[in-house]
Amino acid sequence: MSASAYDVVVIGGGSGGLAAAFRAAGHGAKVAMLEPAPLGGTCVNVGCVPKKAMWLAADLAERIGLASRMGFEVPAEPGLDWAQLVQRRQGYIANIHASYQKRLGETGVARISHRGRLLDAHTVECDDGTQLLARHIVIATGAHPLKPDIPGAELGGVSDDFFALQSRPARVAIIGGGYIAVELAGVLRALGSDVALLVRGQRLLGHFDAEVSAQLAENLRLQGVELHFGCEVKALERQHGRVRAVLQNGPEHSVFDNVLFATGRVPSTHDLGLEQAGVVLGEKGAIEVDAYQNTSVPGIFAVGDVTGRVTLTPVAIAAARRLMDRLYGGQPDARLDYDNVPSVVFAHPPFGTVGLSEEEARKRFDKVSTYHSRFRPMLQALGDGDVRTVFKMVCAGDDEKVVGIHLLGEGADEILQGFAVALKAGITRRQMEDTVAIHPTSAEEVVLMR
Repeated sequence: MSASAYDVVVIGGGSGGLAAAFRAAGHGAKVAMLEPAPLGGTCVNVGCVPKKAMWLAADLAERIGLASRMGFEVPAEPGLDWAQLVQRRQGYIANIHASYQKRLGETGVARISHRGRLLDAHTVECDDGTQLLARHIVIATGAHPLKPDIPGAELGGVSDDFFALQSRPARVAIIGGGYIAVELAGVLRALGSDVALLVRGQRLLGHFDAEVSAQLAENLRLQGVELHFGCEVKALERQHGRVRAVLQNGPEHSVFDNVLFATGRVPSTHDLGLEQAGVVLGEKGAIEVDAYQNTSVPGIFAVGDVTGRVTLTPVAIAAARRLMDRLYGGQPDARLDYDNVPSVVFAHPPFGTVGLSEEEARKRFDKVSTYHSRFRPMLQALGDGDVRTVFKMVCAGDDEKVVGIHLLGEGADEILQGFAVALKAGITRRQMEDTVAIHPTSAEEVVLMR
């Protein structure tokens, strides 16, 4: 069988893979992309996009509660047609799929609906036996959720399974203390489920600023989420059509309608022929890459979650675009700067962060100063809400260069982007102080912190 030849073969049609394919094609390269599943990968299908749709619905539910206390006539228990919500969400995703497919046609990228496996540094074999030759191969296969190795683990789901729910579960256990666990807990509680968050450690969001994370935990408690720290799940058991969690240091009522594991994700590198091609893998099977996305084999590159580096959709996209600018766009020094990448945990309210936590800054710098603002935003105050906002800024050195900004509160997801630009540009505390505040807003507190 003769092999088809391309400049670039991309294995994986998620955010990073699509970005690589489109950018390379835009530079005039002949590109093929292998993806047997729906386009968009985790982000579009079982990640950012459906998550944000559910978060928006949950946010509306919380605002309905506040509205009733501000004088609006609202039913005591406003109903939610879960099926309609899911239908609207999936319709939105279908439109994204269609836009990707249209763009593939417009850019001339060949979409091949098969898995790919490396035979060597320049040959990819599809699972139907077809072989593709390429000057450059990009691995962008993402990552997938991991379940713990405990008895009865098959009785629990993962984040992907949350999006397959056809109705609202009455009582849910979420196992984990990272951002996925926090987001799932907040959404389900706001939409009416009883939620127990079972955390093996002693705090949420272990890699985030501890002070702000503590307030996030308190907000969850105020919203009715049961938080159990130091709680280890030993096994899951079937009990009268429900699931019982066998716990160490957990709640007495440990029987649930659904159990969801949010215990981490691992790179999807299995059965790609990477070892055969000589590609070096690191921790948890992640593809090791240098600053330019080069693997250990010349001509083979990797971007996105499959590398285990800053596993965020915008990072995968940015890394892929810069890689193709370097290979085909005449920009030999193009690469992604992985420092100071902003991110948001879509809790209720959201938690946005960029730069160093106070703990990280104190390990790195001799002189560290912090500034804070803690308040109840106007909507919460008018509606007798209990949720608090906490903003924190971390500065280093005599000139108090801003090295970390952490925002927990309504609108933090939208507020953070501009301040992330300022932080990356090297803004100082004095420059923040010299900026006139916009009143009345929550954002003004970022420049008024004391």
